[in-house]
Amino acid sequence: MTPKISEMIEEPPDPLSPGEPSKQIRQYTNHYKELVELERQEEMAAHEREMEQLSGGEREEKGRALLKMRGKGAGEDLAGELIKFTRKGGKLPDTEISVGDLIMISKKDPLRDDNPTGTVIQKTNYSITAAFDENPPGFIYGKGLRLDLFVNDITFQRMQAALDTLEAADGALADLRDIIVGNTSPESPERREVNHWYNSNLNSSQREAVEEALGAKDFFLVHGPPGTGKTTTVIEIIQQHVAQGKQVLATADSNTAVDNLVEFLVSQGVHTVRAGHPARVTRTLHDHTLDSLVQGEGDYWKAKNFRDKAMEVKEEQQDLAFPSGKNRRGLSDGRIKKLARQGKGSRGISPGKIRSMAEWLVKQEKIADYFDRAQQLEDRAVEAVLDKAEVVCTTNATAGSELLEEKQFDVLVIDEATQATEPSCLIPITHAKQVVMAGDHKQLPPTILSREAEERGLSTTLFERLADRHEDEILSMLRYQYRMHEDIMEFSGSQFYNGALEAAPEVRRHTLDDLNFELPDVESSSRKVFDPEKPVVFLDTRNTDAREYSRSGSTSRENKSEADYVEQLTENALQAGLSPGQIAVITPYNDQVDRISRNLQQWENLEIDSVDGFQGREKELVIISLVRSNPHDNVGFLSDLRRLNVALTRAKRKLIVIGDSDTVGAEQTYQDFIEYASARGCYVRV
Repeated sequence: MTPKISEMIEEPPDPLSPGEPSKQIRQYTNHYKELVELERQEEMAAHEREMEQLSGGEREEKGRALLKMRGKGAGEDLAGELIKFTRKGGKLPDTEISVGDLIMISKKDPLRDDNPTGTVIQKTNYSITAAFDENPPGFIYGKGLRLDLFVNDITFQRMQAALDTLEAADGALADLRDIIVGNTSPESPERREVNHWYNSNLNSSQREAVEEALGAKDFFLVHGPPGTGKTTTVIEIIQQHVAQGKQVLATADSNTAVDNLVEFLVSQGVHTVRAGHPARVTRTLHDHTLDSLVQGEGDYWKAKNFRDKAMEVKEEQQDLAFPSGKNRRGLSDGRIKKLARQGKGSRGISPGKIRSMAEWLVKQEKIADYFDRAQQLEDRAVEAVLDKAEVVCTTNATAGSELLEEKQFDVLVIDEATQATEPSCLIPITHAKQVVMAGDHKQLPPTILSREAEERGLSTTLFERLADRHEDEILSMLRYQYRMHEDIMEFSGSQFYNGALEAAPEVRRHTLDDLNFELPDVESSSRKVFDPEKPVVFLDTRNTDAREYSRSGSTSRENKSEADYVEQLTENALQAGLSPGQIAVITPYNDQVDRISRNLQQWENLEIDSVDGFQGREKELVIISLVRSNPHDNVGFLSDLRRLNVALTRAKRKLIVIGDSDTVGAEQTYQDFIEYASARGCYVRV
């Protein structure tokens, strides 16, 4: 049962009369502000711990820092002031720092609070170019610099700002806020019939979700279990709203999910603007970014002209005396200018230096004027592009940027809403009159670094809370899935979706046989595992020496024997005709990912990932290594059954699960799965 807001707050609010909702609103916002700050502090601490524990050289060796760099101004654009970093000697060492990352620049102490941070917009073998939102300090243009991967603090600031906005809201936003907080309930939608479907292939449950979403007054939830075409349904909802003349803001927590929406919408001819840092946008979508589209506005080029003039004047300033404290010796700007007009010196400052400083000040005023006028023109150009857009797509966090500060949308659609924390979703909600969220709260929630924040409710999403409280009023579940053979689907469908899922006819009985799968001469156990008529297999390691263990200093787990079985089965599948790109190996533990990756490193297109990392993905064949095997029957975080649901629903035609039935079977749902496989003749003992 999803906790209520009152249960998440340490001191539940007193009963409120209809006349005093502000008390509960304040409790809500204060509660989430504390959780956001806890998460922020934990993320910062994680970065800082590594900086403290490792030397600069060790960080560079791991690819998370670059030393002995020098910075040089590279102009300005909408992203901010650009600095290009290079290193004497030419080519840079291998590094994880890449386009879109936030980097911290330091001179001597990488842990100083006032070290500037910038976003990488270009990377070559010889340089890193980063954009800075504010004018960086002077040392950044020198040498002896250190670049470190760092955290993006702006996201946390925008969450806090969204909470402030929500607390002070009025009008439509206040109505949404009162539903979020629990002061009022959402209105049940009046199903609105659609006369023209943009996607004529939508099934009945998808059409039902679209029609109900169109009739929603405030909130609406689209519950999309694995393979049910959730994003396809979301695209139709967006198109139908656009057809009604409404402007839509479409968001998701990750750039990848946002780009997926943009790609779909653009392919359907919807006028879509992708807002956000261009460095974080898929290159193929660059023509649809705000940065690209704004260049079609005359005001943009006028702004560029003013910026160019400002830079020219800046160049002229280089030959003049900068009126620093040492040079001016207490003289005000006005006094310096007056002395210059009189041709006088002062306090040991020569008339020539006074005149030079005065000229510097005059040019600085001109530079500031040029930049102010450029900013006004750029703002107008951006506003023009956004006003013409039918749909604006961005991440939840970027919805809180200055670009959208004054912008309000008729409808907000949040995809992958169960992958975003509640404060993250509040950022775009502050720009909306009506909200549609799509996700699956039966799969994994967002990752929370702070244990305290997680325990106090930060991992419980807004989608989940609203679904728990108002499922009958505002939730529509998609019932037909287009991924899995019905035997792969059935267990999760029964355990997590109340038996409501159905396999579409085109996937219901598809098997490896459809892919010309033919095993060579292999031992009988492998032949049984790969029987195409048995889409689900549990390979039991109970009677073998397949114990888990942890590396020194690691909190993760690995299992050598299971990794060896994975290697053998993968090679069997490849020999039988599957390509590496048709296979995925997933496991709950990162150390096991590393071990299996080493075993199978010769296969470039074979995906090996954690269960969490593979959420949202699919392959023809999926092999799962559960890892846990110990005399204490301890399953660790396998006890989060949403992780099991994700793992079991990635395969299309064949699912092979490897595990110790004694250990994992101590958790009842895993035991139920083992019995499910056994009842279908799909249980194989090693």
